Formats: sequence, structure tokens, C-alpha cells
Amino acid sequence: MRRIVHIIALIGIVLPAFMSCRAISSFLSADETIAEVGQAKLYRSELNELIPRGIPAEDSVRLAKMYINTWALDQVFLAVAEEQLSKSEKDVTKELEDYRKSLLKYRYEQLFVNERLDTSVSDDRIEQYYQDHEEKFILQRPVVKARFLLIAEDSPSLDKIKKKMASDEVQDLVDADSLAYSSALKFLTWGNEWIDASTLAREFGADHETMLDWMEGKWITRRDTSGRVSVAYVSEMMNAGRLAPIEYCTPSIRDMIISARKQSLISTLEQDLLKDARETGQLVIF
Repeated sequence: MRRIVHIIALIGIVLPAFMSCRAISSFLSADETIAEVGQAKLYRSELNELIPRGIPAEDSVRLAKMYINTWALDQVFLAVAEEQLSKSEKDVTKELEDYRKSLLKYRYEQLFVNERLDTSVSDDRIEQYYQDHEEKFILQRPVVKARFLLIAEDSPSLDKIKKKMASDEVQDLVDADSLAYSSALKFLTWGNEWIDASTLAREFGADHETMLDWMEGKWITRRDTSGRVSVAYVSEMMNAGRLAPIEYCTPSIRDMIISARKQSLISTLEQDLLKDARETGQLVIF
């Protein structure tokens, strides 16, 4: 145990100083042992494989130090575990075999599902699922349709962009985006999509409740101390507790339907495997 502690001290204290005093190319050139814990050895060639070529020497040194310290800690843990655990505690044969079986089963399930899964979901199917499971789609937070602008408060384009971003005309929104590209720090439009109010609130660095408290009409405006102004135009909003718009739910409904199909395929696979095993005599239950 003293030897292990000594090695860690050497790696954690002496090695960083050693590495900082040599060119990284020289340090990593020869295939020599650079660290040792018990019978385990770390060679310089292993570092060569891990450190990308062409990066600055300082980054190479930093990555080398990180890897050596990680390697050393792993080896120390293993050495202590080997020393402190009983023979039965160190026997992981069953766990490894269980993991191997689970991994093989999972990989075959994925192969079976990927070869058969229908990932197309029609609009009619989505609408039917939405109608049949409305209780799943009650809003926990408001959702909004919005556009967001971050710009210098004294920008001559501010009023022009605000006017156009509040328009429902496609060309006005294109013009707003064009103006913002040349004069704003950020311009976001989610098209005609519903988004969680918290997504918009993040642009203001606030939670959605605080953000909505700032709302005046359809506008949210906040100025900071660096002369910038954040502006959002909220064209539509739906409050928490209401049934979410189907457009907002469509991605999650599609995922739910596809997930159910996956589970159905796996269930069919399991039943077919058991049936085949009985019919061929592989499975005999006494």
C-alpha cells in the first residue's frame, strides 16, 4: 500500500513538473515506461495514440497529464480492490456472463426491430392518437409562437426590425431577418411553430413566469447595463392547463407510436421464439 501511495505522489507532483520542463515531442517519442503501479505499466506509445497530432504543446502536456493521472488512479483502485476484497468478492464471472447475455439479447432485438420497424406515421394516425389520449397532452407550462431579437439599444435598425418581426407577412419576416443579420446580435424566429415558454425565457436569462410578468401586450422588452436590448414579439400564447395544440404534440406523438411499434415487435419476437423452441423440442418444461 505504501508503494501505491508513493507512486501516486510521484505521478501527481513530480510528473507535472517533469513534463513542463521537456518538449512534448521528446517526451512522447520513445516507447519507455512512464508510470508503473504494481505489475501494470504505462508506455509512452499509449500516449502517442491518444494525443492528437498538430495541437499546441501546452495542450499536449495537459492531455498527457490528465491521461496519466486517470490511468494511475484506475490502477491504484484495482490494486487496492485486489488486496482488500475476498476471493468470492473478486469473482465477477457471473456478472460478466449475465452482461454478455443481456448485450447479445439487446443487439439481436435491435437487429430484428430495425429490419422490420415501420417509422412512417400518417397525419391521420397522429390526429387519432391525439384525440384518444387528450389527457396526456395537458400543458404544464405555457406555449408560445414568438420571435426574438437581441440588438444594441441605439441601433438605427431597431424600430424597423421590430415593425417587421411583428408582421404576419412572409416577406416582412424575411426582411427582418436580413436587417438583423447585418445589425443585430441575435435574431430568432421559430416560424409558425409552438415552443415551450421556457425556451423563449432562456433568451432573457429568466424563468418563464418572470418573463411573462414583463410582457406588455404582445411584447417583452428587457434592457441590460451594456446597452443591449432583448425584444420578443409573442404572436400567440396558450396557458398551462389547456389542451396543447396538436402541432406542438406531433413530434412526441410520433415517438410514442413508433415506440409502441418497437415494443410490439419485441413482444412478437419473444412469443415466436418460445413457440419455435417448443415445436422443435429445444424447450421442454417439466
